[in-house]
Amino acid sequence: MTELADDREARRLSVLDSYDILDTPEEPAYDDLTRLAAFICGTPIALITLVDRDRQWFKSRIGLARRETPREMSFCAHAIQDPQQVLIVPDATRDERFADNGLVTGEPGIKFYAGAPMISPEGAPLGTICVIDNQARRLSASQIEALEILARQVVGLLELRRTNAQLAALSLTDPLTGIPNRRALMGRLEEEIARAQRSGEALSLLMIDIDHFKSYNDSFGHPAGDQALSEVAQQLAQSARPYDFTARYGGEEFAVILPRTSLEPALLAAERLRAAVAAAEVVDRRLTLSIGVASFAPDLDATALIRRADRALYEAKAAGRNCVRS
Repeated sequence: MTELADDREARRLSVLDSYDILDTPEEPAYDDLTRLAAFICGTPIALITLVDRDRQWFKSRIGLARRETPREMSFCAHAIQDPQQVLIVPDATRDERFADNGLVTGEPGIKFYAGAPMISPEGAPLGTICVIDNQARRLSASQIEALEILARQVVGLLELRRTNAQLAALSLTDPLTGIPNRRALMGRLEEEIARAQRSGEALSLLMIDIDHFKSYNDSFGHPAGDQALSEVAQQLAQSARPYDFTARYGGEEFAVILPRTSLEPALLAAERLRAAVAAAEVVDRRLTLSIGVASFAPDLDATALIRRADRALYEAKAAGRNCVRS
């Protein structure tokens, strides 16, 4: 590929990845469109194909057992090179592009192929909805038009999926700081507790409060306070380990889930977070944290573990703030 073609392919794959559709289970909504394509075109095989980096993967398939094939064997990879029109191959055995293709010389013995590119709103060709036959043939103009309509319908389903995922992500993200919110924290904490119960691994939780934050707001104003919250959130997220889970619990309070971490290492992790924020200048002033640490025990659910960490947090405040307690 040329550098321009490489860039275009990288953008296409980025858009494809944004749908989070690859390797998902079969779904009736997609299968209905595939069946309709096979019925309209009178072919034994119909597929909804997504062209990945090194393979073509079938979101839906009628008349074919395989779930994917290598990209170098893909008819659909050819189709997306010219996404403005349907690729029609009347007889693959007579087409120099495909005559020695393993899907032609072997199973399923493709002779006829027609693929309508599925184009995202960004203009990225994602793959095709295609129909296949082991007999040479042609499609009528109305059949070709129907295939193009079905391709747009598939893109509509993909867009709905992407929009729903984006809305779900927004519902789990704190709009001010950009980190997970309390709802996301509760869901993740329940997952981690279930994992700890199954595996017997340790689990700890930090509850964190910015010291004297009301006076900060009173002194500098709420816009500065919002900026300070965002900066503290980023400090916490960047100072935590990659597999820890940092969230805004509410107001000036944050929480960090520490998987596979017992009490003593959790206390060290909490001290590291406290020191990182204390050393950073946040909106022309240094802020400090009080942190409460609690470790999971078999008799604790998510609410009880939070309550235990909260009690430790209040002990840290009572001890003069800017410290860690368990």
